[in-house]
Amino acid sequence: MEDKEKTYSFKSRARLLQHLGDQLIGTPRLAVFELVKNAYDADASYVKVRLGGIGSASPYIQVTDDGSGMSLETIENIWLVIAHDHKERELRLQQRTRKGRLPLGSKGLGRLSVHKLGNNIELVTRAQGRDEVVVTLDWNQIISHEFLEDAAIDIQTRTPEIFTGQSTGTRITVTDLREKFWTRGEVRRLYRQVTSISSPFGSEALDDFVAVLEVPDYPQWIDRLPDPVEILKRAPWKFEFSFDGEEFRYTYSFRKIPGIAREPREIIQEKGRLLIPPPELDDDDPLFSGQVEGTTLKKVIADRETLRGVGPVSGEFYVFDLSPKISSRMGETQLIRDFLDENGGIRVYRDGIRVYDYGEKHNDWLGLDLKRVNNPTKGLSRNIVVGHISLSQEGSTDLVEKSNREGFVENAAYSRLRRVVLGAIEPLQREREVDRKEIRKLLGDVHDPETRSIMEPVAEIRALAQKKNLSAQIDPLLDRIEHEYVSMKERLLTAGISGTSLAVVFHEIEQGIRSLYNNLGSDPALAGVTEQVREMMRLLDGFSDLLRKKDRKAVDLRNLVRRARDLSLIRFRHHGVRLECPPLEDSFPSLTVSCSFGLTLGALTNLIDNAIFWLRSRWPEGEDNEGQRAIFISIEPDFPDGPAIIVADNGPGFMDAPSELVRPFYSRRPEGMGMGLYYANMVMELNDGALVFPDLSEVDVPTEFDGAVIALRFGNAGGQ
Repeated sequence: MEDKEKTYSFKSRARLLQHLGDQLIGTPRLAVFELVKNAYDADASYVKVRLGGIGSASPYIQVTDDGSGMSLETIENIWLVIAHDHKERELRLQQRTRKGRLPLGSKGLGRLSVHKLGNNIELVTRAQGRDEVVVTLDWNQIISHEFLEDAAIDIQTRTPEIFTGQSTGTRITVTDLREKFWTRGEVRRLYRQVTSISSPFGSEALDDFVAVLEVPDYPQWIDRLPDPVEILKRAPWKFEFSFDGEEFRYTYSFRKIPGIAREPREIIQEKGRLLIPPPELDDDDPLFSGQVEGTTLKKVIADRETLRGVGPVSGEFYVFDLSPKISSRMGETQLIRDFLDENGGIRVYRDGIRVYDYGEKHNDWLGLDLKRVNNPTKGLSRNIVVGHISLSQEGSTDLVEKSNREGFVENAAYSRLRRVVLGAIEPLQREREVDRKEIRKLLGDVHDPETRSIMEPVAEIRALAQKKNLSAQIDPLLDRIEHEYVSMKERLLTAGISGTSLAVVFHEIEQGIRSLYNNLGSDPALAGVTEQVREMMRLLDGFSDLLRKKDRKAVDLRNLVRRARDLSLIRFRHHGVRLECPPLEDSFPSLTVSCSFGLTLGALTNLIDNAIFWLRSRWPEGEDNEGQRAIFISIEPDFPDGPAIIVADNGPGFMDAPSELVRPFYSRRPEGMGMGLYYANMVMELNDGALVFPDLSEVDVPTEFDGAVIALRFGNAGGQ
């Protein structure tokens, strides 16, 4: 038999359009959002969305714009071609419209969003100097055919009837709606979604693009909605920032709260470096992963490479306080709460047009709520902040929107964007806590921050367990954790250990809290959840025993320093840090003190960890900083009030008073818990010593170590 070859090709079933329309677009509101975005791409200045026939058997949705419209040729060659790439080419070539816009869409699928709305579609459009084109679609009729190519589309041209004179634009009318019954709440959510497409923030608001919603049957449903601009003026805190790859600029403003004697203040940074947190689930230190060779250093300072494919980033945030004693002074508390409930979160805008669905209730894309559970004092949860991040379409080429129109593809560029934003809002969180601390004092509402560190996360978990119907199993265990904490703290205070508490326990169980909170947020297995809570209790019990015994014995400080050096050797090499340490020399005299070796070793390695991070901030990767990073560690037997281990570096130095440095949960380090120096201070109290911040002139340290200087001072020598 003779071999024969035959050429085959794919065929598309007509029902493909039904699947694409249903599955690519999540909700009818998002479908309307897509139609409004298409109007922006068509150079429209004004878009009117009309939801009519509510309460009747024949509701309809109509979207009308004054854009450039389409000719018959455009309809035939582009609009009817699914997944046409003309917008993608325009974006790649940076071809702008007459109004200077780059296209928001690029996949050629946005027009299928009308299928999510209803079965019957009439499209009327007119390009400049052309006849009007009318396209009629019946989705049921189209998908009744076996193959897409067999489904005929009714297209007519006519003398303009809708877009008369010199006017151009497009009107899409959808009838036989899939969602026939619209409630007041659904209409108000649609209003919010339609009007949110264009940024309401002054610095980013578009002067030449407005989208409105009309509800002719029930205009009162949206007539009295609060004005976002007016409500934002009442936020106690405002924060603006910009980062172009070199300079990080920000303005922090505390605006006076009526009836509270805390004066307004403003902090402006014109030039600075942007500290960013490490990538999630990818520790930048090979010491913990066990892999050193081939490891790429993760930057702690953002630069132009960080913004590759992301472009310049700026943002604007308005932060409220919903605590009763403060919100009651702001007036119209319920109005503000309702506004935040609908609008709270951080949105993303590109060229002034919203990237959905960042800022929606279900999308905590920055992880703010979880970070509040882990570190309550920062407390910048989504329900108290209204903000936006601004990008440019031209610069953010590597940020690709998902086909379902719900955010960016979570690629490397997206990860870098998150790190930049999280780093940028650190000054806001830090300075806001300074104001909140003083306000609490003025209101007589001072709470032990260490207590809050345990109680608030437990309260969050308790509330979540209740929602998941797990209270009966979880609450008794959480009660035990709270009881153990309070009783142990009382024992410590009775023993006269000033300022010491169990906040460090929170530091130890941070990962357990995060895991438990995430687990409860999904559909957890009860056995796994209860085991997680029991593990937290075991940690509390173990730490209680350690504090009770304190494990004090005679320790040669040279051995302590040598052990800390050994534990940090890999990190020194990995981060290019030169160590100068006289106690490592055989000729250095021994000095014995009474202390807990394990706890003190942890405190010393904590200081080394801090020094390495801040050295990287002063001497970043990628710059000509080879060999610049250096740490000095020594022992001073004649330090005032007792012998001390001295740790100094040539980093940027401390920017805060000692009382702030040892305050729990206060940190200038992005994503930092603010527990390192607090832990070291607590350990030195347990050792009957102190954590001291001497001036450079007060210690015997080489002059090149002009950054941070810190001393672990012990209470005695000789191990007595």
